[in-house]
Amino acid sequence: MKESEDIRACLSAFDPISLEELGASALMDRVETKFILSVRQLPELLEQLHADYSVLEVSGMRISSYQTAYLDTEELHCYHEHHRRRKKRYKLRFRKYVDSDLNFFELKRKDNGRTDKRRMRLETDEAQLGHTEVGFLQRAEIDPSGWKQKLLNRYQRITLVSKHQAERVTLDLNIEFSHDGVDEQLGDLVILELKQAIASRKTPVYKALRRQQIRPFNISKYCIGLIKTHRQEKLKHNRFKKKLLKIAKINHA
Repeated sequence: MKESEDIRACLSAFDPISLEELGASALMDRVETKFILSVRQLPELLEQLHADYSVLEVSGMRISSYQTAYLDTEELHCYHEHHRRRKKRYKLRFRKYVDSDLNFFELKRKDNGRTDKRRMRLETDEAQLGHTEVGFLQRAEIDPSGWKQKLLNRYQRITLVSKHQAERVTLDLNIEFSHDGVDEQLGDLVILELKQAIASRKTPVYKALRRQQIRPFNISKYCIGLIKTHRQEKLKHNRFKKKLLKIAKINHA
């Protein structure tokens, strides 16, 4: 695929940063701003960023594979809290960093515009609540009963780290969802997430996005994936319809 070759060529211009070095820029408590774009727009964007950002390199690769298993209740509590635009909400997930064979159980809380992520390292990639995960949830004052896997999400990620400030940029592409034999893809869509200690629009990536007329766009991979793989349940998704139309427009451009 020509876009992939162009993207890899652009990434070769970045200075590398290792997982060990990335730890100092973890930004577990942060402000997140999301954007969506087409993979065809990605090379032009990357060409503007290599002077100000380093790229995460794992085992010689600068595009890493991820797998996320999202948990929810039978009533889909997390999904509906997001749909209702609750300012305080959370998600539970098992995340596998495929290339480095690292596995974590994560709790991601949203609270009035800030994100706080807590996680624990796991020895296996089994996406099931065990004694250790239950204790983790109890310490976070979350009832551990009734949670089940509701979505499996696979994608590739490019991670950029600012050379100047507490800031990271993740770009997710080749996004796929699956649940109970239903498989869906987001095609050419790229989800860019700007993660900052303090929100700022003066950062190089924000300016580069603005030059390409790419504006902030709130999107949840979990919610979009759930809608696409749970069609038979006819999930209420009035507030996500414009987002689905925008995704479709990018893929048919």
